Amino acid sequence: MQPKAQLLGLPSYQPGKPIEEVKKELGLTKIVKLASNENPFGASPKASEAIKKAAGETAVYPDGYARQLRESVAKQLQVDENQLIFGNGSDEVIQFLCRTFLEKGTNTVTAHPTFSQYKLNATIEGAEIREVALKDGVHDLDAMLDAIDENTKIVWVCNPNNPTGTYVKEEAFVRFLDQVPPHVIVVSDEAYYEYVTASDYPETVPLIDRYKQLVVLRTFSKAYGLAALRVGFGVASKELISYLEPVRPPFNNVTFGQIAAVSAIEDQAFIAECVEKNNEGMKQFEEFCQKHQLRYFPSQTNFLLIEVGLDGDEVFQALLREGFIVRSGNPLGYPNSIRITIGKKEDNAALFEALERVLTQTSLPQHS
Repeated sequence: MQPKAQLLGLPSYQPGKPIEEVKKELGLTKIVKLASNENPFGASPKASEAIKKAAGETAVYPDGYARQLRESVAKQLQVDENQLIFGNGSDEVIQFLCRTFLEKGTNTVTAHPTFSQYKLNATIEGAEIREVALKDGVHDLDAMLDAIDENTKIVWVCNPNNPTGTYVKEEAFVRFLDQVPPHVIVVSDEAYYEYVTASDYPETVPLIDRYKQLVVLRTFSKAYGLAALRVGFGVASKELISYLEPVRPPFNNVTFGQIAAVSAIEDQAFIAECVEKNNEGMKQFEEFCQKHQLRYFPSQTNFLLIEVGLDGDEVFQALLREGFIVRSGNPLGYPNSIRITIGKKEDNAALFEALERVLTQTSLPQHS
């Protein structure tokens, strides 16, 4: 047996340990997870009620066209229903794009560091990956333009970017679109769209009529609090979506995910409340960093990447022993940093106390 050559040595996704397992292993009674940028306030109660009502429908296949969800999203975004494609999370739409357009002899351009799924899926398809370093934590769009050639098929713009939380401004993004050759697809991955407060952040969906190669990705896993149900989608021209549909599995969005997402869309008051609480939590984090002179990238998301001056893996382990799961910056391209999801107010305060203890431990190098 021999797999594709490009799969040899390719790392598989390593999920974190379940919370209950960590509790037992470390003898803790409480674990606060602030590692995966989930919404700590959960989902709209309306979503839960919708799932309960559909609990007896497990013997019937999901709606393969996701008609009700399609109608709800199309109405919200003011687009045609045929401009949408739904995935098992926006990760799956990334997979659709790579499977449809990338192959050996083609290349794709991405920032570095950024969301890992662009590179992973492009590698599986045998394409060349051209990574362009971030500039002050932000996509260097001019350098990305320079990396494009006649064999480039897709350019990825994670906006806001994961793991830095930074964003590309509207003026810069439109200027970029004006210069990208028409044969190159531009993907604006907007998983954290609902959390953005910057007035100069680009509203990309209306730009699709003007730029036929533009694809916008959104998800219900972050602000909508439906990460367990895996619902994401792409918005693009009807023609571009028609190219993606043949690679989409027939029942890729489960019934519970579809109906929960519909109910979640209808409860925008809940989303607004979550965003307000996230903004308050972000201020807590920024004040803590300023108090301790810790550098960080200003974030338009629900997480903050903080430079702690210590090895990220060691800080991760030390905070784990304190009962907090965060993300080490090592695999994210920032080895002396940690990425922390903004949590509930009381959890944030407890985390700060734990982090203060960790930063002053004599067993770790002293923070400068």
